[in-house]
Amino acid sequence: MPLYDFRCDQCGAVFEIRATIKQKEAGLEPECPQCHSHDARQVITAGLMLHGTGGTSGPASCCGGPGCCS
Repeated sequence: MPLYDFRCDQCGAVFEIRATIKQKEAGLEPECPQCHSHDARQVITAGLMLHGTGGTSGPASCCGGPGCCS
């Protein structure tokens, strides 16, 4: 189930909501865990993509497949 990040417009708290895509499409009305306001906006965060052979540092390794590392 995806996590969605929200920021409260009343107190500025950032919090996460776990919801299905179907619930998200129906419209979420998250409640701030600090001030209990329903005045919150979704915060779009950047994802992390890892390339290579499982390491998180150094250059990406060649996969050895067709067209790889040409």
